[in-house]
Amino acid sequence: MNPKIERVCKDIDKTKGKISELQTRLRELEKQKTELENTEIVETVRGMDISLSDLAAMLRAAHVTSGQVGPKSETTNKEATKE
Repeated sequence: MNPKIERVCKDIDKTKGKISELQTRLRELEKQKTELENTEIVETVRGMDISLSDLAAMLRAAHVTSGQVGPKSETTNKEATKE
């Protein structure tokens, strides 16, 4: 086989290996981010000093009134200001 083609094939294989490693690293980082967010949420809720039944009622009420729990996304706020 042509040496240039062989070199390109080796580069392709090397690049695919790097991509695979980076995808694995990305999945690990996303998992770590989710765990940290969950920990933050739990700490915030525990710091509220509210009973479990009151918390559930509060979340249901928030969901019913806004259709979502938590702050609205920035894209929603930006879209609202455009109109």
